[in-house]
Amino acid sequence: MNDLVSVIVPYFKKSRFFRKTIDSIKKQTYKKLEIVLIYDDVDRSDLNFINFELKKIRSKKIIINKRNLGAGMSRNKGISKSSGKFIAFLDADDIWHKDKIKNQIEFMKKKKVDFSYTNYLIINEEMKILKEIKSPKQVKFKELLFSCDIGLSSVMLKSDVLKICNFSSLKTKEDYLLWLNLSKKKIKMMGINKVLMKWRKTENSLSSSTFQKIHDALLIYNKHLKFNYIKSLYCVFILSLNFLKKRYL
Repeated sequence: MNDLVSVIVPYFKKSRFFRKTIDSIKKQTYKKLEIVLIYDDVDRSDLNFINFELKKIRSKKIIINKRNLGAGMSRNKGISKSSGKFIAFLDADDIWHKDKIKNQIEFMKKKKVDFSYTNYLIINEEMKILKEIKSPKQVKFKELLFSCDIGLSSVMLKSDVLKICNFSSLKTKEDYLLWLNLSKKKIKMMGINKVLMKWRKTENSLSSSTFQKIHDALLIYNKHLKFNYIKSLYCVFILSLNFLKKRYL
């Protein structure tokens, strides 16, 4: 239980929500953590705020990008500077349950898995709960191809896994593509049936842009997975349909 966990946090204009995010790391019952924050904004006006919020955290690394790289490439940069045996992802407006890391470490060691994820709540900007997303017990490539219930900020994996492949430069769904690529490599990916994360839905974010998500999903199937155009369109349709069923029904 003494393994170091590196928490990868990309930051871009999230000052309104960032304090609750960092507080959820500070309150973790598992204490052997390092924060690797990647500041991905050419506007440096939030840097003093970031330094103030992190000043009492002893184990931290702050990486300042020279130009905006996007969330995926920023995470890759943070991963390359991390020291942990395990990597956990947390976006700068999401929130962890205090026992998240403790539960995942115990689960992964007991089940002998390299990749885990959890149930999570979707919340709005005012912390109102909109929906609970339940994690499948286990995912493999064929199931993941048409439906993804893996919340990025719920994921923890062994750092060695990311030597196989890492995040792409897609604007959205860069995490989904990584999960697909890891599942193709037969990485064992298992879910914990507990709500251990809150994912914040914000207005005007890339993750809330329907057009961008459809565009990037098509790129995943057609360009990255090498499906023909007809099959790619079919996969996008089924993926979108499953998304709508889970979020709104």
